[in-house]
Amino acid sequence: MKLTLLFCFLIGTYIPILAQTDPITQVHGARSQGMGNLRVHGDDVWSYFNNPGGLASLNSSTLAIGADQRYGLKELSTLDFASAWISRVGTWGVGVSKFGGKLFNQQAIGVAFANKLGIVSFGGSLQWFQTKIEGFGSGNSLIFSFGGIAELSPQIKMGASISNLNRGKISKKTEQRIPTGISMGLDYTPITSLSLQLEIEKDIQLSPIVKAGLEYGIKELIFLRAGINSHPNRIFFGLGVNPGKFSFDYAFGQNSSLGNTHHVSFALELTER
Repeated sequence: MKLTLLFCFLIGTYIPILAQTDPITQVHGARSQGMGNLRVHGDDVWSYFNNPGGLASLNSSTLAIGADQRYGLKELSTLDFASAWISRVGTWGVGVSKFGGKLFNQQAIGVAFANKLGIVSFGGSLQWFQTKIEGFGSGNSLIFSFGGIAELSPQIKMGASISNLNRGKISKKTEQRIPTGISMGLDYTPITSLSLQLEIEKDIQLSPIVKAGLEYGIKELIFLRAGINSHPNRIFFGLGVNPGKFSFDYAFGQNSSLGNTHHVSFALELTER
């Protein structure tokens, strides 16, 4: 009964729910989640999903895994894998993500490439995306996303990203399109241990969301994070530990209407640039 109700809920509210949870448009990585579900200024391996242009800022090839658990329902959980490999021509990324349960699930797998030209880092990703509904079959689509970050000064960065730029459909048999999200934001770093970020996210079929977050580092070992969102109102808190090549991040989110979310991710740095 619980799964049937969840299925009806997902189908009846497809656009607003998937704009926050599907593998293409949701924010990945506990660090970004802990800062307020921010997307455009991540300079870690999770940029593969959030803003492929950020991959060009990595100093080391990296492997990472992550998991999200939302509102106490395993049917709304996500499992992720992301990797970045630095080469002479730029940074390559590979990622895999799965959202959902038995009745309704979505998978994405793809590649990304990013490079840096002057003060601008830019990149794009191409992903194969599948939506599967038990009893109704499955649909597949190719999704292209693009993003970049400009270093305006040592303290200020401006970033932007767009997911599902080609407005791919759920399948060839329907006109229902996968959500397309556009994000823009500023990153202000008054001191090396503190980052303040402001971001606006707009799904082309929904009202804009304003996001704000901060990260404070203690001796580049422990990182404290917090953030807020509008529409719907949400608050986030996060903790990161980075003793060396290995890092661990946790984030907690609270939605006033639906409940709590938990996000965990691990990363391992490999060869340096």
